[in-house]
Amino acid sequence: MKIKRAMVMAAGKGTRMRPLTDTTPKPLVPFMGEALIDHVLDRLEKAGVEEVIVNVHHFADKLEAHLAKRGFPHIVISDERERLLDTGGGAKRALPLLGEEPIITFNSDSVWVEGWGENLTNLIEAFDPERMDALLMIADAARTIGYVGRGDFVMDQLGRITRRGSSETVPYMFAGVQIIKPQLFAEGPEGAFSTNLIWDRLMEEGRLYGQRMSGVWMHVGTPEDLAAAEEFIRDL
Repeated sequence: MKIKRAMVMAAGKGTRMRPLTDTTPKPLVPFMGEALIDHVLDRLEKAGVEEVIVNVHHFADKLEAHLAKRGFPHIVISDERERLLDTGGGAKRALPLLGEEPIITFNSDSVWVEGWGENLTNLIEAFDPERMDALLMIADAARTIGYVGRGDFVMDQLGRITRRGSSETVPYMFAGVQIIKPQLFAEGPEGAFSTNLIWDRLMEEGRLYGQRMSGVWMHVGTPEDLAAAEEFIRDL
């Protein structure tokens, strides 16, 4: 199926990226000479997405001014200046802009080096709305740059994913990108909430799936992570 619309999560304060985010929003932090959010928008454009909703809060004016220079895809701002709403609450606020068809949500700091094919195109091709309410791009936890942890998910032979137990170490982690039916966000509470609330219900219903990405995903949460990711790319 074709995905025409996406939402980029760009409102967060990026506190772990300080001091870089003391004067600029995290989506505008340079990565390989280009703002993080431009890497995201370039991938969405290449995948055929026509319109992107971007939520703004931290240094919102700077981010809006940067995005105004962008010709394609078409950018629509969802304003969260008054209050941060987290990923779920931000998407719920933007529902009038998102439409009825499945959308891509994309964290503004999700970057990777491609393996075989194009990961975003592969995700779109794998989404089956009959079986799935959300399809998450997941990365091999052991093959990431800047991530130290025990993983997020296990996946069964059909591609359905569930969370790890509190004492478990599991193979996969969320790579910051998903395809999801936007109506699901309407079911969330008022105000700020995490998309995790929606995922938990979908797991119980067997409607949450994962698509294993190829290549190397890079977790750029801190200045040190950013430097390590840039060094990795330069060494390729």
